[in-house]
Amino acid sequence: MDFDTALLRALVAVADTGGFTRAAERLHLSQSAISHQIRRLEEQAGAALLLRTTRSLRLTEDGEDFLRHARQILAAQDALSRRFQRSSIAGAVRFGVPENFMGARLPALLAQFAQLFPAVRLDVTVGTYLDLQKLVAADALDLAVVMALAGDQDDAAVLRRTRFVWAAAHDFRHDGALPLPLAFSPAPCMHRQVGVTALDGAGLDWRVAFTSPSQQGLRAAVLAGLAITALPQGDLEPGMVIVDGQHGLPALPAAQFQLVWRAAGSTAAADAFGQLLREWSAAPAA
Repeated sequence: MDFDTALLRALVAVADTGGFTRAAERLHLSQSAISHQIRRLEEQAGAALLLRTTRSLRLTEDGEDFLRHARQILAAQDALSRRFQRSSIAGAVRFGVPENFMGARLPALLAQFAQLFPAVRLDVTVGTYLDLQKLVAADALDLAVVMALAGDQDDAAVLRRTRFVWAAAHDFRHDGALPLPLAFSPAPCMHRQVGVTALDGAGLDWRVAFTSPSQQGLRAAVLAGLAITALPQGDLEPGMVIVDGQHGLPALPAAQFQLVWRAAGSTAAADAFGQLLREWSAAPAA
């Protein structure tokens, strides 16, 4: 049986956004059109794919299995279309990204986009989460990856989930006689804000022992055993260990990397880049 890819995209959109209204917004369709497409898909599959009540919506067991195959089909079709269909998209994309989002994979992503869309000029700004958010708000960037605490934004914008942890050198020692040494970037900094907010409610005796605007500088201080810092779990380097719950340190929140767009709306070139970025973010790192 051949399944209509438009129906598959409707199911994926509903699963990703958690509802028919947001799925309709993502696909630029009416809510009734999305409902009709899901009904057609369930008729073709011969099984209920979603369990709907007035208060909740979730995938059935068949729906979970169907969704996995639908994602694979759509990913393969999109890759095939990009490989053999020359794009007519032109213009420029102003993209902002934090240093710690994709690491060594970012150059390969940029190279692939340049190959797929040779008529698009890509301008990339690497900065802090807060600076990138301000640039998007000021219409100086078309889109950017930023970090937010979990639940702060629409799940449809989430690229990757993580959590903040306390990190120290594997041989860090503190006897408790002196305030606990911490390493932070100067304010405003999200890592500092998350750490200080948690510390303020913990009744812990601590001090800022090392300050640097550079993440590499902070990591060097941590690896030297000078201080503990707060960072996303994925930023841990060899020689660092998680010390959550030790030395009286309080728990830190979950967080997420997410895509934010300028308020004036997106262009075809920015949409194409955003879609490729989502695909790379969903793919496991090699």
